[in-house]
Amino acid sequence: MLDETNCPKCNKENVYFDGSLWICPDCFHEWTQREVSQVDSTVVDTRIKDAHGNILNDGDSVSVIKDLKIKGSSSSVKVGTKVKNIKLVESDDGHNIACKIDGIGAINLKSEFVKKI
Repeated sequence: MLDETNCPKCNKENVYFDGSLWICPDCFHEWTQREVSQVDSTVVDTRIKDAHGNILNDGDSVSVIKDLKIKGSSSSVKVGTKVKNIKLVESDDGHNIACKIDGIGAINLKSEFVKKI
């Protein structure tokens, strides 16, 4: 039996075991030990993929599949623009590719708008 765990819903440590259920007094979530084991065994795929599902890596070359307007500028990135030597970054807004585009400069792109070459 697990002595101490975090709530799978709110991730707080203030939980207690009552009979056959774990209970979180903060969010009132109840779960069994088996549910905790299933949650722990789930593997999350954090690899970054292009629009077609191909896995991207640092240094790859990609092509833009949609005209992209650049916020705060009158220019845009056109369909078919080739981008070399991309760098994958973590971000909260979904812009997970850092790169340089000729004529535009340093820019961040979303992986859903590119395809691997």
